[in-house]
Amino acid sequence: MNLGKLYLIPTFLAETNPSNVFPELNSSIIDGIKIFIVEDIRTARRFIKKLNPTRNIDELTFQVLDKHTKTEEYSSFLNAITTENIGLLSEAGCPCIADPGAVIVSLAHSKNIQVVPLIGPSSLLLALIASGFNGQNFAFHGYLPMDKNERIKKIKDLEKDIYTKQQTQIFIETPFRNTPLFLDILSNCKTDTKLCIAKDLTSAEELIITKSINNWKKSKQPDIQKVPTVFLLYK
Repeated sequence: MNLGKLYLIPTFLAETNPSNVFPELNSSIIDGIKIFIVEDIRTARRFIKKLNPTRNIDELTFQVLDKHTKTEEYSSFLNAITTENIGLLSEAGCPCIADPGAVIVSLAHSKNIQVVPLIGPSSLLLALIASGFNGQNFAFHGYLPMDKNERIKKIKDLEKDIYTKQQTQIFIETPFRNTPLFLDILSNCKTDTKLCIAKDLTSAEELIITKSINNWKKSKQPDIQKVPTVFLLYK
């Protein structure tokens, strides 16, 4: 029996022309897929329609994988793989990074289903390569704790790893909490530790700046509140 494939489909990081961030092959593959595993149906429909405005979205099937999805539902997401290719669609950027899709990919491997990652933008990698920081030893921590005291402790722990492990530290925050996080970093890191802020990647408003904590304190505060931003720390 010839199984279908599980395609891992990156999506836009910001409003942009699809040809700026995706190879033409992506569109042709996505046009051939009728079943998608997604985090948000509305976002997925908008993405697919932008790639191909003539496509009838109502003919497609969307299966929702989010924090409310029960573990026992996972296996059913791949039932159609016996006859169809399935697309695992990220909410933004590449699937399975700060994204629940990894559970489906792991399940696919256990069933000997071929997993095919498509090329597309990753905010974490774009930020890392543009930061000037160590790209051979780095760690991504997702979201830092919401509680202020716990968040400050985490920031201090990450800074220790910079100096003891020679390791770039990468993390993100819910956009409306970006400014409090930025201020906590400035208040609790060494003055010579470096902070890179990468916001609105791939958009016309893209901004990537690396400075020491000391120089950040002397600079005008960046406008990052409610804007997708990646934070990186190094020495």
